[in-house]
Amino acid sequence: MTMGMLETSAPSAAAVTTRTWRPMRDPIPLYRILFAAIILAIWQAASGRLMSPFWVSSPLEIGSTLLAWATSGILWTHLFVTFQETAAGFVIGASLAIALALLVGRSETARRVLDPFLTAIYGVPKVALAPLFIMWFGIGLMPKIVLAAVSVFFLVFFNTLSGIREVDRRLIEAITLMGGTYADIQRKVVLPAALPWIFTGLKLGLPYGFVGAVAAEMMASNQGIGFLTQDSAGQFNTAGVFAALFALMMVTASLNAGLGALERWLFRWR
Repeated sequence: MTMGMLETSAPSAAAVTTRTWRPMRDPIPLYRILFAAIILAIWQAASGRLMSPFWVSSPLEIGSTLLAWATSGILWTHLFVTFQETAAGFVIGASLAIALALLVGRSETARRVLDPFLTAIYGVPKVALAPLFIMWFGIGLMPKIVLAAVSVFFLVFFNTLSGIREVDRRLIEAITLMGGTYADIQRKVVLPAALPWIFTGLKLGLPYGFVGAVAAEMMASNQGIGFLTQDSAGQFNTAGVFAALFALMMVTASLNAGLGALERWLFRWR
């Protein structure tokens, strides 16, 4: 009798429901979209009422210009040219910066000797170098690539050097005692430890690479986003200027997001 009552009152396995906890999705992307929508709505409402459209245009006019350029293919042609210049400059500048930082970071004497010279050159506005590079390399792709490389170089170099200086010296000594070569130390200790700093420099340097390429295009070019911006400004087409800048911002943000995704994948073990 007692056993029957216990069996009757006990819940069956099918009747037991377990609630699985699901983490809430990250709301930040939604907040970003809402923030951008609010800014654009305020801008659209103020254009023609609080501000002259001649000076600030409006989001609808800028969107219409972007759509017209995209449909006709003008936007993609100029974006591709600027992307080529920036990508080449980015790879060259970042590679040289990482290589030099690894060499300089090995010697405190070399760092102290080169530091004032590199800091002085870094203090020179990169846009001021554009006329010099145009005189040296002509008006083709080369001066844009060089200016983009110079713009990227210093940010990646100083960040990489900071990361190298933060490496635990005990690990280097341990590898040395075990008979590790200089290449082993760089590959197995220094470079992995400095990678977060390197990625920070890459993410900071990417927009500056675009700035360098666009600045050179604005001075001497018949292609690229810089030329498109300058051409629109010459025609007093404010919507065209904003449209070119927005296109550049979207490309930069997309590439920066790609670098962030690569960084998260490389450091997924964390």
